Amino acid sequence: MILKHLALASFAILSLSACQTTTETEPTPIVNVPFTAPLASDFRSEIAIARYSELLNRADLSEEQQAKLYYDRGVLFDSLGMTTLSRIDFNRAVKLKPDLAEVYNFLGIQHTLMQQYEKAYEFFDSALELDEEHEYAYLNRGIALYYGDRAGLAKNDFDEFLARSPNDPYRVLWVHLASAQEDKVKALESLKTNATALDESQWAYQLISLYSGDMSEHAFLSGISDGVKTEQEYAQRLCEAYFYLAKMHQAAGEEYLAADYFRLALATNVHEFIEYKYARLELELMAGVDAS
Repeated sequence: MILKHLALASFAILSLSACQTTTETEPTPIVNVPFTAPLASDFRSEIAIARYSELLNRADLSEEQQAKLYYDRGVLFDSLGMTTLSRIDFNRAVKLKPDLAEVYNFLGIQHTLMQQYEKAYEFFDSALELDEEHEYAYLNRGIALYYGDRAGLAKNDFDEFLARSPNDPYRVLWVHLASAQEDKVKALESLKTNATALDESQWAYQLISLYSGDMSEHAFLSGISDGVKTEQEYAQRLCEAYFYLAKMHQAAGEEYLAADYFRLALATNVHEFIEYKYARLELELMAGVDAS
């Protein structure tokens, strides 16, 4: 049974824009949204990090074994939100073994988050040169291109990513986000066309229904906990829901609501999800912060 705090709760956040002097109507804070406690760090990841650190002190490891351990520890650091430590390990891994496609993919994500888009493109290109079947490098390069204001090129990568799994609602949604940067009407038509390949029983299909206008925001929020079995699953689902709600309000010009939803996504503490990572970038971009 889902714990009580997984039920709908009244959770109001006052937008920063409400504190500014403006001639516009004061924005209404978000209320009556589902919420849960921030996801706690997995102690097993911390134990694994300690174990990898012990192994790396051994003198009998080959360079390939060291590279694998640095990569594995870097992934765990990243999952705990320790980005700098993870980047150090990824750089060590790729120096020891330059053909690790997955390391380049992670480094590309991290440079995207630092708004170093050209460097990010290089890392994703390297990942795909080493492994053209590395489908998530297409997603992540597409995201880097999207934030680098290259929506057309981003859509090409998202289309490639979608082609490899046409029944994935998240892939359909990223194609839509890039398409809408160029033509909102055509993007909506494309969204509805791509949605025909999806399984409507998937929870993520509700995101498609929300974006296509077939579901209200209230109905979407009310159904988030449906079928959830654990607190971790619920926090992960909320992280995704809040990020895409934020993107929807952002597209409608409702920056204050978008910012509040991005903050809610961050409040879930689901560090390893791209929605968490890019919610932080979105807020930096809104504030005009250069993360590099």
